[in-house]
Amino acid sequence: MTARILSIGTALPDTRVEQATLRDLFAAQPGFDRKSQRLVGAAFDAAAIDTRHVVLPQLAGRAGDGLGVRDGDTLLMPPTGARNDEYRRTAPALFAEASRAAIAGSGYGRDAVTHVVTVSCTGMFAPGPDYHLVRDLGLSPSVERYHLGFIGCAAAIPALRLAARIVTADPTAVVLVACAELCSLHWQTSSHPDQIVAASVFADGAGAAVVASGDSSHDGLDLDGFATHVTDEGEKDMAWTVGDSGFEMTLTPEVPRIIGREISAIAADVVGDLDRVDAWAVHPGGRSILDRVENALGLDAAALAPSRDVLRRHGNMSSATLLFILRDLLADGARIEGDQVAALAFGPGLTVEAAKITVRRATA
Repeated sequence: MTARILSIGTALPDTRVEQATLRDLFAAQPGFDRKSQRLVGAAFDAAAIDTRHVVLPQLAGRAGDGLGVRDGDTLLMPPTGARNDEYRRTAPALFAEASRAAIAGSGYGRDAVTHVVTVSCTGMFAPGPDYHLVRDLGLSPSVERYHLGFIGCAAAIPALRLAARIVTADPTAVVLVACAELCSLHWQTSSHPDQIVAASVFADGAGAAVVASGDSSHDGLDLDGFATHVTDEGEKDMAWTVGDSGFEMTLTPEVPRIIGREISAIAADVVGDLDRVDAWAVHPGGRSILDRVENALGLDAAALAPSRDVLRRHGNMSSATLLFILRDLLADGARIEGDQVAALAFGPGLTVEAAKITVRRATA
């Protein structure tokens, strides 16, 4: 029996901040010359993002009792340990909120969950998010737990792949997949172009999915197949490393160019006949990445609308972002029984993760 996403839940931090507010704050940092300020303005304005959610109220000019990241208009650079402490303090609640919503819509109770798969690349601690979900949601203490860490933006697809493998091996399994990323904790006050681009797109959020054997009584998204492709280039162009003042993102202009050059062959290989794809769920690493995918695959302007809409409203929430897109596709009444969905996500390496998905609508 095919593994099916039965429901998807999402969660966002309370603080919602306008893109223009973040742009002006970043451009005002000491030591930024006019060239750097122009680059900030261009990157933030070209990002196709209206708003983002963050766990740090100070970024929106509000008081906050957590990590201190701002002194007037000057952004501070807390050490990595302090940033990770804030992750440990705030991430579990977002994992739990998204997961509760997913379980509530799945038709299963929390007692039915047999496996938990958590995903994050923006913090680490033990016992980790998988343990906290079992405790916070009151799941069975015998639930099997797995954590996928530091895979980056593409990680939701490997997590769903693991869930599908579990359900295929054991059709009675009910797997909770939960992704949460707090990218704002790793804001870097650097005028380096890579850091400016990273600051212009990344945000915070969480998404969760319940994966189990499907039946005709429940809407869902069948997980029909998966593939991974490592490009010949890009190992040094997209990277995520631990620094002394937070995690540091390398994101060069070559990333969208590499994706644009190689995505046609990759998509044909991992998705199959592109003419049979009815909907696309493409991780919006940034507007330029979506533009390159759209052009390379010859898609019409509406094809990536779900990805662009999530980017516009929420920014790039790393691994959680794809679940927001799949949530919207599942809820879209225009998506009918049997529609074919192609999911693509991009991570360090440069790695392309893909999934073939079929929309299922309840018949009873």
